[in-house]
Amino acid sequence: MIPPQEASVRRREIEDKLKQEEETLSFIRDSLEKSDQLTKNMVSILSSFESRLMKLENSIIPVHKQTENLQRLQENVEKTLSCLDHVISYYHVASDTEKIIREGPTGRLEEYLGCMAKIQKAVEYFQDNNPDSPELNRVKFLFERGKESLESEFRSLMTRHSKVVSPVLILDLISGEDEMEAQDDITLEHLSESVLHDVIRISRWLVEYGRNQDFMNVYYQIRSSQLDRSIKGLKEHFRKSTSSSGVPYSPAIPNKRKDTPTKKPVKRPGTIRKAQNLLKQYSQHGLDGKKGGSNLIPLEGRDDMLDMEIDAYIHCVSAFVKLAQSEYQLLTDIIPEHHQKKTFDSLIQDALDGLMMEGENIVSVARKAIIRHDYSAVLTVFPILRHLKQTKPEFDQVLQGTAASTKNKLPGLITSMETTGAKALEDFADNIKNDPDKEYNMPKDGTVHELTSNAILFLQQLLDFQETAGAMLASQETSSSATSYNSEFSKRLLSTYICKVLGNLQLNLLSKSKVYEDPALRAIFLHNNYNYILKSLEKSELIHLVAVTQKTAERSYREHIEQQIQTYQRSWLKVTDYISEKNLPVFQPGVKLRDKERQMIKERFKGFNDGLEELCKIQKAWAIPDTEQRDKIRQAQKTIVKENYGAFLHSIEIKLPGDSLSKIQPSTPFYFF
Repeated sequence: MIPPQEASVRRREIEDKLKQEEETLSFIRDSLEKSDQLTKNMVSILSSFESRLMKLENSIIPVHKQTENLQRLQENVEKTLSCLDHVISYYHVASDTEKIIREGPTGRLEEYLGCMAKIQKAVEYFQDNNPDSPELNRVKFLFERGKESLESEFRSLMTRHSKVVSPVLILDLISGEDEMEAQDDITLEHLSESVLHDVIRISRWLVEYGRNQDFMNVYYQIRSSQLDRSIKGLKEHFRKSTSSSGVPYSPAIPNKRKDTPTKKPVKRPGTIRKAQNLLKQYSQHGLDGKKGGSNLIPLEGRDDMLDMEIDAYIHCVSAFVKLAQSEYQLLTDIIPEHHQKKTFDSLIQDALDGLMMEGENIVSVARKAIIRHDYSAVLTVFPILRHLKQTKPEFDQVLQGTAASTKNKLPGLITSMETTGAKALEDFADNIKNDPDKEYNMPKDGTVHELTSNAILFLQQLLDFQETAGAMLASQETSSSATSYNSEFSKRLLSTYICKVLGNLQLNLLSKSKVYEDPALRAIFLHNNYNYILKSLEKSELIHLVAVTQKTAERSYREHIEQQIQTYQRSWLKVTDYISEKNLPVFQPGVKLRDKERQMIKERFKGFNDGLEELCKIQKAWAIPDTEQRDKIRQAQKTIVKENYGAFLHSIEIKLPGDSLSKIQPSTPFYFF
């Protein structure tokens, strides 16, 4: 049970707390009343504001709509006026541009193209909106006339500014690759920058707006003519240079200035002139360089005109490649991309056909010469064929994208030359073997035969064209080895061919030597020819090429030469036999000779002297051009005769009294010694 005192305290606390709660409740009630009053006031204000906004909106919206309608009407009026101005302008295009179109685009291309753009738009407008309008016909007429004027201007610009490239510049362009000293790159400027700009603008307009491709035909016809004339001009330059000075010249670029060229000799493409000089040299001199050693007749001469033609053709081939490359670079700026290859193909046809035809003419001349057995003519094919094969990669690159018939022209010419060359080589080898014996054509002094000198000189030319000649021979091979053609295979083929020619030559010389009735002269003839062949092989390094397939060739020739020397020496037996001991009469030493024995010894002396005189008289007309060989043979023969004669005298002195030899020995001097 709670004590009364604590209950009283507890009661007071509760009463205090209740009083506080009542006060708080009263405060909340007052606040709510105030809040309700404020809310009512705010609602009243907002209601009043809403009412005012509604009144304002009702008065403003009609004004806004009216203003918007007025603005739209104004824009429509302005657009209508603009369209009217635009339409009206089409009706004035013809009169505004007619004068400019009539006068042409020369000197004011941009202005002219601007007028053409206006005319084109007018044509499009009338076609779409008023196709029956007379104005359409008028602007169409102006458009066609303007297009024709642009085509005419394109032709005029190309014709007036397309110039033939001078031979001086072409030769500088060709020789620039071979110069060891650094030079500025030589470029061809076919058209000036301003002209090129106008041509490009016209071509693009004709393609895009003119719907015309005829200008491409005009372009390739004009440029084709200039390309062809440039190459022909180079050839004419060679002809004039040769006729005036004997040697064609190629101007260089001193001090990097193109307007003051100096002249320098053109590099010779082959060794035809060297062959001619060698032939002339051997026809006048012996192998030792002394006159009177040979009766050789040179091959048909390669004159300056032929050399010029070969040089000119080779340079024209190089010129075609360079000029064609330059033409393609120019063409890519002017002709649309999808028409470039076809246009370029047409552009180069005349010049390319001219080169191929000239090449075929060279082949035809060589074929006719081969029929006449003039195998020296095939030498003209070698430098040309070598150059064509060296240039073929550049040719192929230039002709990329052209027609197959165009690409196949150069390979066709190369094949034709290889076939003709191989035919000439094989016929030459057969002709060497089957060359008929002609007694009147044999050298009376037993020196080198014309066939030998010509054969060797012909073979010497192959040294400078080993790969070319090997390729000629390989082109005729049908074996599987030919399909894996390489330089080693070519070298072996050429070595085999040279050995074949030398073998045929040796057989023919043996046959020809039978014309000589005297075996000694026959031996001298064979000795001179074998020695000439060996020395020529060694001097020209043909011996190394022969050794590829025939290692003992040099030793074999030396054995043949020694064999002929021995055969020649046997011709002196009929002289030395008179003084050989076996032919002396048998007598007793110290016993006086009988008249018959004395006469027999005198006859031996006389037979020796007469035979010696007769042999010397005959052999004095013979010749051994090689000084070393001549001295060697002469010294060996003198030694043999002197030894035999000395032994003969010594034998007589032993067997005869001292005063008998002077009575028996003839007084005829032994002038041989």
